[in-house]
Amino acid sequence: MAATLEVRNLQTHFHTKAGVLRAVDGVSFTVGEGKILGLVGESGSGKSVTGFSIMGLVDPPGQIVGGEVLFKGRNIAGMAEDEIRKLRGNRIAMIFQDPMMTLNPVLKVETQMIEAVQAHENVDRKTAWTRARDALGQVGIPSPEERLASYPHQFSGGMRQRVAIAIALLNKPDLIVADEPTTALDVTIQGQILYEVQKLARETRTALIWITHDLSVVASLADEVCVMYAGRIVERGSVDDVLDHPAHPYTAGLIGSVPSRNARGAPLTQIPGVMPSMLNLPSGCAFRMRCKYADEACAKAPPEPVGQRGVRCIRPLAEVA
Repeated sequence: MAATLEVRNLQTHFHTKAGVLRAVDGVSFTVGEGKILGLVGESGSGKSVTGFSIMGLVDPPGQIVGGEVLFKGRNIAGMAEDEIRKLRGNRIAMIFQDPMMTLNPVLKVETQMIEAVQAHENVDRKTAWTRARDALGQVGIPSPEERLASYPHQFSGGMRQRVAIAIALLNKPDLIVADEPTTALDVTIQGQILYEVQKLARETRTALIWITHDLSVVASLADEVCVMYAGRIVERGSVDDVLDHPAHPYTAGLIGSVPSRNARGAPLTQIPGVMPSMLNLPSGCAFRMRCKYADEACAKAPPEPVGQRGVRCIRPLAEVA
């Protein structure tokens, strides 16, 4: 199956007065047509910056300093702004965690959605309006004809997020990067959105990167998962393999901290400590200061995760169990 997106050794650094912050440090993965990749990790792991790097939306002092982002075989990393703008919102779309990064507060929703269609296709206003109405209905907004005439401030936060998701779906893109888009939605609507994006991937062969910290969403949505820590992928594989048989201690810690996996009334499992500063990472494995299995050998650089099932650890859990 052809790869819609192939990320090779992506490096995004932020040059600050305190030093160079390696937010994304050698990240590689592939997303095939119609496949959904979950990108998970705690806050500060670099997963959102990875998504922004793919879209070409990293602002100074951030900069892509190395690697390739191959969209349908074409390297779009470092592409001129006018060129990538033709792809962004058309063949590649992003759903932001904050819907107001998508919506203009002074324009009606119909104006914004119609412009999103007509910016990339030569269609009349009525056709664009119909497509916008159908997209709102697709994400569960009642009376979409009436709500098209509303302004963003007339929607609740959850409703605004659904509008932002609908805009991303408008042009049936080949790739969608979703940065925790269902965080503000209730469980019922979240389930509806997850069903719609799975249906979209299956029917239109759209590739999807779902960035989240919610492992329960990944378990029900994604085909494959990459676990990020301190700007690097520490484990990857199929969802079933990684969640049922985690090989990296950090992955096991994330899974163990999910409330539903703990006995009722029992304390939640925690990963000790906090993520080290990205400006001053320890040598070797960045997780070793928090890992109960770590020893002197972990001060050496662990192997890169290779193949469809890989782990960045010199002593995977299968070997210490």
